[in-house]
Amino acid sequence: MSHLAVNRNVAISTQNQALNSILFLYKHVLDLPLNDYIDATRSKKRKRLPTVLNQSEISRFFQYISGTNELMAKLLYGAGLRLMECIRLRVKDVDFENHQIIVRDGKGGKDRATVLPKTVREDLQFHLKKVRKLFKQDLAEVHADVYMPHALARKYTGTGYGLLTGSTLLHPR
Repeated sequence: MSHLAVNRNVAISTQNQALNSILFLYKHVLDLPLNDYIDATRSKKRKRLPTVLNQSEISRFFQYISGTNELMAKLLYGAGLRLMECIRLRVKDVDFENHQIIVRDGKGGKDRATVLPKTVREDLQFHLKKVRKLFKQDLAEVHADVYMPHALARKYTGTGYGLLTGSTLLHPR
C-alpha cells in the first residue's frame, strides 16, 4: 500500500481498491483473520474549491436560455437544487406561503428544506397554471404519467399519475 502511494503515486481510489482486495483475500479466500486497519502511507484526496460564477456571468448565462429550461436553471441556482432533485420536484413540495421547497430523497436519501427564491415564484406559478392545462388534456387522452418514487411505483402499478402521491411540476394533478 505504501509503495502504491509513495513510489507509484496512484490515485486514492486505486489505493482503496487495493486495500479492499487485500481485505477480501484474507477474509473470504484464505479465511485468515486480518485486522481491518493496515498501517500504510496513504495519499490524501485533493480538496478543490468549487467554481462559482459571479453575478454578471450568471445574468449573461440566463440571457441564453428561456422557458422551462430557464425556470429549472433558476431553481438549480437559486434554491441550490441538484438536477435530479429539480426534475423530481413535485407540486406538493413547493410551499409558496413559507417560501420554501421540500426536497425529498435527496443526496444520501435525506429530505431537506431549501428556500424558494423570490425571482422564481411568479414564473413557477405561471408554469404550474400552464402545465395544469396540459395535464388535464393528457388525462382526457389517457397520456398522463409522472415519476413515482421507489415502492409506490410497485404499489400503484398502472397508475402513473399517482392517485394520492402528488405529482411532478411537469405534470401536476
